[in-house]
Amino acid sequence: MNSASETRSLPNGAGAAATLAAGVGAAVLGVLTLAGDKSPAIKNALIFYRPTGALSGVTTVTIAVWLATWLLLHRLWAKKDVNVRKIVAVAFVLLAASLLLTFPPFLDAL
Repeated sequence: MNSASETRSLPNGAGAAATLAAGVGAAVLGVLTLAGDKSPAIKNALIFYRPTGALSGVTTVTIAVWLATWLLLHRLWAKKDVNVRKIVAVAFVLLAASLLLTFPPFLDAL
């Protein structure tokens, strides 16, 4: 067993990858919501399942981008220490942008 003086810290990259991927996924949701609302061509392209309309494509593409981003960042950062403060700040900015882009009064004003 390790003594108190022999503590080992774990790399924070895996957690940071998950956090930033969540922010990217949220931002993609907001951008696709805006794009589908403002462009009939994009709206039609996002209809993967007709009964749900463009929502099916928006959510499917969002999940695919989130998972791909998480996988990529995890592979790059899993064994590294990264600046978590910056990553969390960027993730929250992306989340805030997503909330704005999916808020109907804001979306309708664009």
